[in-house]
Amino acid sequence: MLAAPINPSDINRIEGVYPVRPPMPAVGGYEGVGEVHAIGSAVKGLSAGDWVIPSPPSSGTWQTYVVKEQTVWHKIDKRTPMEYAATVTVNPLSALRMLEDFVALKSGDTIVQNGATSIVGQCVIQLARLHGIHSINIIRDRAGSDEAKANLQQLGADEVFTESQLEVKNVRGLLGNIPEPVLGFNCVGGNAASLILKFLKQGGTMVTYGGMSKKPITVSTSAFIFKELTLKGFWLQRWMSSDKAEECRSMIDYLLGLCRDGKLKYEFEVAPFDDFHTALEKAMGKKGRQPKQVLKF
Repeated sequence: MLAAPINPSDINRIEGVYPVRPPMPAVGGYEGVGEVHAIGSAVKGLSAGDWVIPSPPSSGTWQTYVVKEQTVWHKIDKRTPMEYAATVTVNPLSALRMLEDFVALKSGDTIVQNGATSIVGQCVIQLARLHGIHSINIIRDRAGSDEAKANLQQLGADEVFTESQLEVKNVRGLLGNIPEPVLGFNCVGGNAASLILKFLKQGGTMVTYGGMSKKPITVSTSAFIFKELTLKGFWLQRWMSSDKAEECRSMIDYLLGLCRDGKLKYEFEVAPFDDFHTALEKAMGKKGRQPKQVLKF
């Protein structure tokens, strides 16, 4: 293994609260990038020195050597920056699937999301812009929010609001010439999810793919009756387990191509594997908000 990230779902697996649990004892880590060290006599199409990622993702990437069947590994272009190869599957692929799977978006449409500073959020902004789709982005009120706004706008965000800025009766008045969103993404829950619902146009859809606040989603009766909103959930692992291995790999190649071309980028911090304790504390939020932690072996 060359590099692997620490994702919230990795931590949830270790805590025993994730709905899918590997057989014990187990090694952590679900995605990453490795270099082929040796191959069995029956292996075709791979050679020592090739770069590969587990696709669909596979448990046990937080270790220096992994031995698995050839079918687990997907060969990628070695020109890809290592950190992007290590992190492409879970977050960028989630962003791409959510943009394509729930509403038939077209150029000129608008999406709204909370958790916009996350890697999924950053990817949603850039992938949407590539297709002419506007994005409205909601972030938490915290120190450094002005800098966070500027960073997201640099990625292509049309509008970025802190939650407190949306404590108004008519959020539509904040949008100017941007159309009302037809699709929303929620990874926070609680009040942040309610703000998504306020923005959505009649007949709009909110997709929930996380619950960082650990607070439930509360929906007003009028949102269901008068706005006819639809609420759905997205779990990448379920999508990938439904016989979509080849489709998954072609999309990963597409996303890695965008990374190589500088059209898709996101924030991360590389940590040496020997210092995984610090990286883990950062990933668990014990040192305030931190970039995605990527372990380099």
